[in-house]
Amino acid sequence: MLGYAEIATHFRRQIADGELNPGDEMPSYNKAAEQFGVNRTTVIRAYDLLKTEGLIVSRSGVGTVVAARPAVVISGVDRLDRLHRTGRRYGAGEDSTGHRVMRRSVVDGRVCQALDVEPGEEVVIRIRTFRQDGRPTSVGVSVYPPRTVAEVPELAEEERMERYFGDIYTERTGREVTKGQRTAHARQASQDEIDALQLDVPAHMAVAVLVTNVTFHDDKGPLGYWEDVYAPGEQIPVS
Repeated sequence: MLGYAEIATHFRRQIADGELNPGDEMPSYNKAAEQFGVNRTTVIRAYDLLKTEGLIVSRSGVGTVVAARPAVVISGVDRLDRLHRTGRRYGAGEDSTGHRVMRRSVVDGRVCQALDVEPGEEVVIRIRTFRQDGRPTSVGVSVYPPRTVAEVPELAEEERMERYFGDIYTERTGREVTKGQRTAHARQASQDEIDALQLDVPAHMAVAVLVTNVTFHDDKGPLGYWEDVYAPGEQIPVS
């Protein structure tokens, strides 16, 4: 028999995947209890958990519905999990803008270490701003060393990538791509990030942002480095 946390996980995933959209009615307590073969109290506990997370709300005369604006921002890696589950890159109300692709000499020590490249080596950088209902929520940056771009040259092109680079890389090389541990740290936002997130702050004022990053590998070494920079006040899922 499922517990309340597992039932909450089921609906949380449906909301993240866009199978349940803002304003959609949730199953009644009795219907959900029948669906999962549990008692009504278990469903109530699951719904109460989702309410504390800001994912669902009670609406007079209607019942329980999906919240109008998700309280949790789906990051790059979580988007990847959703893409593999559903084939959809974006959920309800989500999109991205400000797509840029460039070749640059890498100087950031964190990135050099993650990709095992020397400072000054040329890499491909892809940048975009993710939005929820038109509101910027995070800036996504992905960095790829020369050996990855050699196998997936689409990474250096201006067009948006419709597929995960790792799937393309595996198809062409036969080598499996794995993602490492996602980590997080806080730092001061750059002016470019402040502009992309449309933060209204006085000139030269320091703005703290949360940053998560993860590195992708095959059996020969690092293949890519992803970084997500979140607007102040945004919540992200932590696994």
